Amino acid sequence: MQWEVVIGLEIHAQLSTKSKIFSGAATAYGALPNTQACAVDLGLPGVLPVLNGEAVRMAVKFGLATGATIARRSVFARKNYFYPDLPKGYQISQYELPVVAQGTLQIELDDGATKTVGITRAHLEEDAGKSLHEDFHGLTGIDLNRAGTPLLEIVSEPDLRSAKEAVAYMKKIHSLVRYLEICDGNMQEGSFRCDANVSVRPKGQEKFGTRAEIKNINSFRFVEKAINYEVERQIEVIEGGGAVVQETRLYDPDKNETRSMRSKEEAMDYRYFPDPDLLPLDIDDAFIETVRGTLPELPDQKRERFIYEYGLTPYEASVLSASRELADFFEAVEKASDGEAKLAANWVMGDLSGALNKSGLDIIVSPVTPGMLGGMIKRISDNTISGKIAKEVFEAMWNGEGDADAVIEKKGLKQVTDTGAIEQAIDAVMAANPKQLEQYRSGQEKLFGYFVGQVMKATQGKANPALLNELLRTRLRSR
Repeated sequence: MQWEVVIGLEIHAQLSTKSKIFSGAATAYGALPNTQACAVDLGLPGVLPVLNGEAVRMAVKFGLATGATIARRSVFARKNYFYPDLPKGYQISQYELPVVAQGTLQIELDDGATKTVGITRAHLEEDAGKSLHEDFHGLTGIDLNRAGTPLLEIVSEPDLRSAKEAVAYMKKIHSLVRYLEICDGNMQEGSFRCDANVSVRPKGQEKFGTRAEIKNINSFRFVEKAINYEVERQIEVIEGGGAVVQETRLYDPDKNETRSMRSKEEAMDYRYFPDPDLLPLDIDDAFIETVRGTLPELPDQKRERFIYEYGLTPYEASVLSASRELADFFEAVEKASDGEAKLAANWVMGDLSGALNKSGLDIIVSPVTPGMLGGMIKRISDNTISGKIAKEVFEAMWNGEGDADAVIEKKGLKQVTDTGAIEQAIDAVMAANPKQLEQYRSGQEKLFGYFVGQVMKATQGKANPALLNELLRTRLRSR
């Protein structure tokens, strides 16, 4: 039987506010356990929550960026359940009336086609604390520093049809929240994670299959692997005569498998009701327009501009606009190189990105600055150095030996553009290789590359390649 996969993602983006969503406690990462949880976060008697206006602004900013409807009135509700790291016994979230609803996001598929994915809702809520299982010898430790941290839960429609589509969607959301500067997207610290709802159904069937929810996946690679495993598991269960159970599952990356955690709760199990301590959230048009005025150029807009303004290919534009920092770096290099956009794109996507990945560095702390890289590209353009020599220059700049001009001067890397000097080297190579010269002139033109290599060797790689090719062809044809 042919099966169709149906996937919906619930992405939790931790909002980059300095304080928590309902208290003044700090949200900074890395503090000692239980040092950033105040009386409100602990749910002590007699305390009242106060909504953080900055979290609201960030939620509205996301809604506007995805073309969603911003609710003029939304309501906070209590989601009731017991868990050791939830001291109040309930989580403050939004249920029937979320602040953002009915948005869309376009993703690019492997074949270059685009697909529109619906965003059902994006609602504000508080995070729970964290249970720590290591180093407690059979016990569990509770760290409540994260309790009350503001989250924007972004719920997609079940529009995704493969693990790769799910990853593309998650990456696009990740890029967007970082562009908007509402979330740092740090997956290692738990700032950006997702739950994946996965089901399968026979192809052509309209009714959805029974879904399983895979909780708290915090890497793009794990999302793909977890979904693929779960799809195979469900198909195997059904084809074996069994039935998929609606449940919550956990992905174990070490074993590359999902395993059951608990039966999946329905909304009724949480006994949602409006929080009596919080007034409805009223948002007026003036507030929305103020937020709209702070929207940056968004990834899709930047991608289209890169294609139109710089003549980049769709692929190059997609890569360079994927993150705001990378896009800004590229544009700074392009400017410093006096408009050499193609070369700037090639070097940023190629050698620079490779060096950053190898060193585990973020582009914002690159040892080679945009000015340095742009300056080197100018020396390629004016034929001071060749593309091959530029790699040596780049490596020296990366190692802290100064800018391009300083490296070229210090190492004597200036390209040879003197016609006479190159002709002299060609003549010497031809004289030293009479056999190859005879073979070339008798029709074995593939030996041209051999002569190019020998002349380059003779000039220590400094001969201008275009000039060398032109002069060499002329010399080889002459008798």
